[in-house]
Amino acid sequence: MSAAPGSAVIKRLQSELMALMMAKPEGISAFPQPDNMLLWIATIEGALGTVYEGLKYKLAIKFPTDYPYTAPTITFTTPCWHPNVDDRGNICLDILKEKWSAIYNVQSILLSLQTLLGDPNTASPLNGQAAQLWENQPEYKRMLFKHYKEHAQ
Repeated sequence: MSAAPGSAVIKRLQSELMALMMAKPEGISAFPQPDNMLLWIATIEGALGTVYEGLKYKLAIKFPTDYPYTAPTITFTTPCWHPNVDDRGNICLDILKEKWSAIYNVQSILLSLQTLLGDPNTASPLNGQAAQLWENQPEYKRMLFKHYKEHAQ
């Protein structure tokens, strides 16, 4: 077991949890594991008016001990067929990589991921097939629902 995280990180995460619970943003939620404040389980729902509407995805969020100065590691635990998500649940999103800033918080990250579902960056795909199909929304939706039924439930 690694050393206990600093109290500043724990306080920051507790504060973010309270802010998230008070805000109750539409279609997103996140809670820490009972025994580990640095490991959270989040849920995002596809936004209304997108091909992901009505679909729910679970994600694992692992916070580094120097959070918020370093981005958390976030992966989809529910398989997600999307241009910017690979088959292991890894996500290609600039704010989780080179554009990370300490001003981001759990709520802003999850809202960004929810937006990414309906507005992918097809120029930087992790799933080439999904990126190619994106322009053909009826066919994309057919493949998305097929994948979701086979893998997500």
